[in-house]
Amino acid sequence: MVNPILGNNSLIENLKMNIKIKLVKNKSDKIRFIKSMWNFYQGDDNFVPPIIADRMKLLDEQKNPLYKHAEIQLFIALKNDEVIGRIAAITNQAHNDTHHDNIGFFGFFECINNQEVANALFDEASNWLRSKGKDKIRGPLNPSTNDEIGLLIENFSEPPYILMTYNPKYYMNLIDNYGFEKAKDLYAYRLKYEDFASDKLKRLVDAVTERNQITIKQVDFKKNFKNDVSLIKEIYNKAWQPNWGFVKMNDEEFDFMANDLKQLAEPSLAYFSYVKGNLAGFHLSLPNYNQVFKYNKSGSLLGALWCMLTKKKKITQSRIIILGILPEYQRTGVDAVMYMQSGIRANKLNMADAEASWILEDNEMMNKGLTTTMNGKLYRKYRIYEKKL
Repeated sequence: MVNPILGNNSLIENLKMNIKIKLVKNKSDKIRFIKSMWNFYQGDDNFVPPIIADRMKLLDEQKNPLYKHAEIQLFIALKNDEVIGRIAAITNQAHNDTHHDNIGFFGFFECINNQEVANALFDEASNWLRSKGKDKIRGPLNPSTNDEIGLLIENFSEPPYILMTYNPKYYMNLIDNYGFEKAKDLYAYRLKYEDFASDKLKRLVDAVTERNQITIKQVDFKKNFKNDVSLIKEIYNKAWQPNWGFVKMNDEEFDFMANDLKQLAEPSLAYFSYVKGNLAGFHLSLPNYNQVFKYNKSGSLLGALWCMLTKKKKITQSRIIILGILPEYQRTGVDAVMYMQSGIRANKLNMADAEASWILEDNEMMNKGLTTTMNGKLYRKYRIYEKKL
C-alpha cells in the first residue's frame, strides 16, 4: 500500500519543483506543526503519539521559562499544502554562556524519506541561526538538554520509553548526507531485576549501607513537595554540572519541569539518599506510561488521562530518568544502594523491567556501574550531531 504522505517514486521525483518552506507564525500554525508528526509514522506500531497539549506547553514562548533566555523558530515543509517535513531552530544563551560556545540548535525534526526536503529544512534552520550570529548547529534537542534529545540510531524494534525519542531509521541518512557529524552518543541500558538482584550484590549493598550509614527518604509529594523540589534542584544542578552540554536550570525552569514530572511520578520511585545524615543524592524512576499512551491515538489530554487511570496495571516497565549524586559522595557506593532500591521498589509494583537513560557515552562511572554492578545491557544508542555554519 502506498503511504499517502511518503507516496510512490513518481511523487517523490515531483517534489523537486514543489517544496515550500513556511514559517510557523501563530497558534494554528503551531498546532499544525505538532499534529504533522502523525504523518511520518503511519503504520509504525512503535510510534507513541505525543500529547498535543504537552507539546503546546513545551513550545509556548510565554509559559515555558526556557524562552526567557532562548529563542525558537518553527518551520514546516509543504507539498500541495501537505506537511512533508518540519524542523525547529533554537538559540540558548544560557548554554553558550555556560560552555563558552556560539552555537545554535535544531530539534523536532521530522521528514519524508527525501534528501531534497531534508536539505531545505536544514538550510532554513541554518540560515535562521546564522542571522542570529551563530557559527555551529547541533541537534536534535527538543528543545534543550533538559528535554527529549538525540536521534535514535540503534534498535528500532520496540517503542520508546517515556520521554525518550523515536524516529525512522532513514533519518540518519538524511542528517549524514547534509554534512552533519557526530558530536556525542547517548546510551540506554536495559535492566532486569532478576539479572542484578543477586545475593552477592545484596551483601555488597548491605555492607556499603552499614559502613557509610546510608539511608533512604522518599519524596513527600503531599506535605513537603516544595521543599523537596529545592533539594532535588540542588542535587541536579551540582551533580550534572561537569557534564557535556549540561545547562543549569533556574528556579522557574526547575519548577516548570518538576510540576510536569509530578503528574507522572510514582511516589515510591522518587527518593533521596543520605550518607551519615548528609544529603547525597536523588533518584527518580517513572512508570513507562508509553506502554499505555500508545492507545491514545489522537494525542488528546483527556485520552492520556483515561489511559493513566484505566490501563496503569498494564505497565510492566519503568525508566530511571534521574540518578544524581553530589560530587563528594560519588565514590561511597551510594549509587549501588540507590539502584538496588530502584529495583526492589519497581519490582513490588510489577515493573521489574527497566531502562536507565540517557547516559553520555563517556560517563565512565555511570556506564561501568550499570554494566558491572547492575548487569545492565546496552541496548539502544542515540546521537547528537553538529555542523559548522
